[in-house]
Amino acid sequence: MKLATIRTPDGTRAVRVEDARAVEIGVADVGTLLARPDWRQLAETASGPEHTWDAADTAPVVPGPGKIFCVGLNYRTHILEMGRDLPRYPTLFAKFTETLTGPGDDIELPIEDPQIDWEAELAVVIGHSVRRADEKAAARAIAGYTLANDVSMRGYQFRTKEWLQGKIWESSTPVGPMLVTPDEWQPGGIIRTTLNGEKMQEASTADLVHDPVFLVQYISAMLTLNPGDLILTGTPGGVGHARNPARYITSGDVVEVSVDGLGELRNRFVVSPSTSGPGA
Repeated sequence: MKLATIRTPDGTRAVRVEDARAVEIGVADVGTLLARPDWRQLAETASGPEHTWDAADTAPVVPGPGKIFCVGLNYRTHILEMGRDLPRYPTLFAKFTETLTGPGDDIELPIEDPQIDWEAELAVVIGHSVRRADEKAAARAIAGYTLANDVSMRGYQFRTKEWLQGKIWESSTPVGPMLVTPDEWQPGGIIRTTLNGEKMQEASTADLVHDPVFLVQYISAMLTLNPGDLILTGTPGGVGHARNPARYITSGDVVEVSVDGLGELRNRFVVSPSTSGPGA
């Protein structure tokens, strides 16, 4: 089953995606849907108003997650290109709801940092509350998978040893276009990034050092994961910052992130209208 959140003149709506159709489920968004114990049955049987999927204005698949966990250095290829050893434990950092944006939205380039980079990521969406999960409970807690682009402001990110300040810029992280349930899609497909049509990243989602089930286990040992929470699982090799010479996103560039079966993010980068702020 494929689920999405679309924007309509009357607000956002959760929909079930069936080929060319998007069928309204009767709740405002996928996050609200997942908060219901009967979310799967409701989504499967809904027969609300229909929209044309290809013409839909998609919002972040979960517009207001309670928690967004991100994993750094989790693809073997990316770890090697960054000159690091394979980690024993996941490197974790957080994002906030304000960082999210839609799968097709324009993204503003901040005037404060010219070093803007792409990071294609497989994202896990939690379907029910879980704490201290074993392997089976962790797998059951996964509602499905989606895509993210962890757009990174490298100048700010590497000002200190902590990455947070380069990862939490407003409306910089597209997530979507849809959630695909585990019975229909499992990690192993190829994740790709193109910049203006030129391939930048391509790797198997099976190349993760720490897979989604392990990540749910590991994080749920610390605190409860709730419906709609997101886990961005890391990016493969091919980021702009690791190239020689480095390559960054500039105004007018279009970055596309895709995985067969999960859809595509397509975001154009534009100059920010803001004219003030601290220098990079």
